[in-house]
Amino acid sequence: MAEKDETEKTIAEDLVVTKYKMAGDIVNRALKLVLDKCVDGANVREVCEFGDQFMAEETSKVFKKEKEMKKGVAFPTSISINNCICHFSPTSRDPDVLLKNGDLVKVDLGAHVDGFIAVVAHTATVGLLPGNKVSGRQADVILAAHQASQAALRLLKPGNETYSITNAVQKICEDYKCKPVEGMLSHQLKQYRIDGEKTVIQNPNEAQKKEHEKFTLEVHEVYAMDVLVSTGEGVGKEANSRVTIYKKTDETYQLKMKASRTFYSEVVHKHGTMPFNLRTFEDETKAKLGALECVNHKLIEPFQVLYDKPGEHVAQFKFTVLLMPTGTLRITGLPFEQDLYSSENGVTDPELKQLLASSANPKNTKKKNKKKSEKMQEEAMEVDG
Repeated sequence: MAEKDETEKTIAEDLVVTKYKMAGDIVNRALKLVLDKCVDGANVREVCEFGDQFMAEETSKVFKKEKEMKKGVAFPTSISINNCICHFSPTSRDPDVLLKNGDLVKVDLGAHVDGFIAVVAHTATVGLLPGNKVSGRQADVILAAHQASQAALRLLKPGNETYSITNAVQKICEDYKCKPVEGMLSHQLKQYRIDGEKTVIQNPNEAQKKEHEKFTLEVHEVYAMDVLVSTGEGVGKEANSRVTIYKKTDETYQLKMKASRTFYSEVVHKHGTMPFNLRTFEDETKAKLGALECVNHKLIEPFQVLYDKPGEHVAQFKFTVLLMPTGTLRITGLPFEQDLYSSENGVTDPELKQLLASSANPKNTKKKNKKKSEKMQEEAMEVDG
């Protein structure tokens, strides 16, 4: 195992940073386009399909000369509405779901270049026009999630302990009379691994407090910081939505059914260790059947579609950060339109207020490095003009 660690590629290498930034640029553009499509009457499945197709096409345009390099979707586009917490990404076999004005939508997606993953999630209200403010519980939850994610961004620094983030998120949500979704994990990202061993937990229950380790953040690490907040109990439960997103594990097992073997072989070759949606398989019915045996023997794991109680609202902000020697570099996320939301609540803790007022931008790196990185990015792009 030690031998493998020595060859692990990290952001200590300029080229790795470039690949992360390229993936980040693609997911930011995908997120913007997907959010633009989240309008009254939009079909959720079609918008999800559009997001995945865009990421697949854009990643295929970079590093064209490197035929062996794997690139593509690292997390299928999900659009979770209102009290749905996460992973809602229907297939053509599921009933159509249409968005309507006033829905709170969480768009979550990710892409990778050579296994270097960038993920992002953003929350918005469907049909919100400038001049129309959202207030009440929907505003509380979205502002709580946004402010908590901003505090987390400022605490994501080498030397800091993961529980400092857990505690800040908790306090901010309490100020808005909301709850972070219990036990949700933000993971360290590694090449081809969306769920690295170091994690930041939010709102752990008693059992999770005992089990969950504390970690110290270190330079050259990459994290997907994920903040999920609810106006309700903040405890996710499965409802009647089918699971559509899965990910291969490291387990091995000799599958009995031919349909399962065909399905698993396609997972390995097409998706590797990246999460995937059953939508990408030609015959979804056969894929669902194959997935069942694979899940039963832990060859793949499901991403459950979770819900809080009906009538509650859940908001999410997720971004990818590189812990560079020069400071924390956030490579995904869109600006949040704070003026559209108004709440009677706000952050009360003086230390957290001070933290939120501080700058989240790292010290400027030497211009030379910037030029070098830009040049590498240009060379890698070489899109057929």
